[in-house]
Amino acid sequence: MNGIDALIQIVGLLTNVLVMLVIIQFVIGLLFAFNVINHSNEFLAAIYTSINRLLEPVLRPIRNVLPGTGAIDFSPLVLIIVLQIVLIVLTSIRL
Repeated sequence: MNGIDALIQIVGLLTNVLVMLVIIQFVIGLLFAFNVINHSNEFLAAIYTSINRLLEPVLRPIRNVLPGTGAIDFSPLVLIIVLQIVLIVLTSIRL
């Protein structure tokens, strides 16, 4: 294993973690929005707040570039697409 393989594996791991955090944030947000889970559920509220704090520095620059779309936030989708593009580019460099 050379350096580029290690870099690809590290970026792949970080990509997987970020994608999972985005999905968890989305699901918990939907549960709160449709009142399936009450906001007084301290455990899920703490998880949701923690994930928001982790993702906000990554999503904020994307939100600044994207045009306003009202109530729909496309920045998590853009983040996932950009991360996948980075993985594809790194994988093609290895070949």
